[in-house]
Amino acid sequence: MNRLFLIGIFLNAGLAWGQEPWKEFHNSHFLIYYQDAPLTFVEEVAKSAEEEYDNIARRLGFTRYQGWSWDNRAKIYIFNDQDHYISSQHPSWSHGTTSTLNRIIRTFPTAHGFFDTTLPHELGHIIFREFVGEATPIPLWLEEGVAMYQEKAKRWGANKTVQEALRHGEFVPLKEIGFTTFAGDSDKKLVELFYAEAASIVYYMITEFGEYRFTNFCRELKSGKLFDEALHQAYIRFNDLEDLNKAWIQYLSK
Repeated sequence: MNRLFLIGIFLNAGLAWGQEPWKEFHNSHFLIYYQDAPLTFVEEVAKSAEEEYDNIARRLGFTRYQGWSWDNRAKIYIFNDQDHYISSQHPSWSHGTTSTLNRIIRTFPTAHGFFDTTLPHELGHIIFREFVGEATPIPLWLEEGVAMYQEKAKRWGANKTVQEALRHGEFVPLKEIGFTTFAGDSDKKLVELFYAEAASIVYYMITEFGEYRFTNFCRELKSGKLFDEALHQAYIRFNDLEDLNKAWIQYLSK
């Protein structure tokens, strides 16, 4: 989950939200702040984050132009538990949030599939924005889809959820989900469908046409091209978002 609630919030490593001081653990590219989480867990977070640091960029075909070191290291705040996380103004249906501008991730130890899901998802947001540019206008489904693509389960299982939505007349076209916004009390089923569609369309764009086309598409967005123009430049067969939507539905219907 990215930007939906917490854009621009910067957290100091000391007294945040009136809680006890945060302890710090660091490695080459990450500063990890925690309170009551076991040190062994924190060490495993540091290890996994370092592994994903390069894996995600490689998975997407992105070239990293700047490293995360010293003052530029990403920050991961590990709340004590879900209640602690929610009480700090995070939505109850989320397991992590990210401020891409400041490279800050907030989560908790029992977040669903922490190492296979939550951590790579949130890191995916940061690395994606680092590549395309913080100010580049991008549909929310694309940003979330890239993050979901980092999750092993969602990467391979999202199509089934979207196919069910198509069969039951609940499918939401890309033009419509592009205007989706969420609040803390948003309908859980609607949230789940949005994320499934986001994961499915990005999976389709990468696996059906090759990583290099998706990388070129992101590079075109980074250069300042509007969405439809960037899409056509990278995927010649698609003139606009509507063409992409139709092809995706045909792919899902096979």
